[in-house]
Amino acid sequence: MSLNFTVDLVYYVESVGMDPLQLVLVGTFLEVICFLGEIPTGVVADVYSRRLSIVMCVYNEAASVLPVLERVRQVQPIEGWQKEIIVVDNSSTDGTREVLRRIDAPDVRVIFHERNLGKSASVRTGFREATGDYAVIQDADFEYDPAELARFMATAAETGADAVFGSRTLGHRAIYKYRQNYWGVLGLTAITNWLYGGHLTDVAVGTKMVKRDVFHALGLRGNDFDLDFELPCKLLKHGYTIVEIPISYNPRTIAEGKKIRAVRDGWRALSIIVRERFK
Repeated sequence: MSLNFTVDLVYYVESVGMDPLQLVLVGTFLEVICFLGEIPTGVVADVYSRRLSIVMCVYNEAASVLPVLERVRQVQPIEGWQKEIIVVDNSSTDGTREVLRRIDAPDVRVIFHERNLGKSASVRTGFREATGDYAVIQDADFEYDPAELARFMATAAETGADAVFGSRTLGHRAIYKYRQNYWGVLGLTAITNWLYGGHLTDVAVGTKMVKRDVFHALGLRGNDFDLDFELPCKLLKHGYTIVEIPISYNPRTIAEGKKIRAVRDGWRALSIIVRERFK
């Protein structure tokens, strides 16, 4: 068996995804070939690798984007996983684009939208450019801690879930700066569970990790913050598995850059939840 054939096999295994037993069987097969002297042993390790694509969506976050990006770069993948970082700027106007253009890091890819297409478009761009088995949405402010992404990887590895969502309310926690935002999240989550037969505790959470092929199969088309709700609704509607894990949360105020508005965005979220159920 040639080295080129074996390397092609490795990439095929990584791209199609296999359950643990299949990976063990393929790995054992390749190890036997290595023992016979056909290929370098180091190639076999790649078969066991999973990759997480971290998609950072950025809009007017000049003060926080570099510190948050540095935290993302410091994330240590769990054993058997790799990571890649994709930053998507949604046509920022506060100097963020200039900050991003100065980044010179081999592990970071930066993509610029030429006009403001909304956060959902940034997410779709990031997932389209991603090469990971899973991809996760990471905001560019300080509300969500990138260090917890290792727990997302561990949960995906343990459960094989199609999606892993963070939750700010598991354990009956109430973390908020605006009471209406907190109660709005609880209400929207309850309506989502009722309409789709789900068991979510925080439908509006920002940190959502999904298998990349599942994400593309959903045909997501929302704009602005629509995808925050379109994604979980379509996952539930089509029977994909979602596992939630508790995460820390450091909410910010409108003066600190909070872009979500409870009434305006709450009604829009509700319309998306209802629309997707009866579409």
